[in-house]
Amino acid sequence: MAHPKRKISKTRRDKRRTHYKASAPKVAVDAVTGEAHLYHRAHWHEGKLYYRGQVLIDNAEEVEA
Repeated sequence: MAHPKRKISKTRRDKRRTHYKASAPKVAVDAVTGEAHLYHRAHWHEGKLYYRGQVLIDNAEEVEA
């Protein structure tokens, strides 16, 4: 079985682990509504669901029907 020949110091171990960092999510601004949202995600604005500047669901139409 493989065993390390020398002990790896805490500093050396921790240097290796510094690369595992959480990155902040990318935030986009919709050109139509000006609403900030996550990339590749639909977002609600004033009762409408927008994705890539187009209305997918309009709650105002559903209530009238």
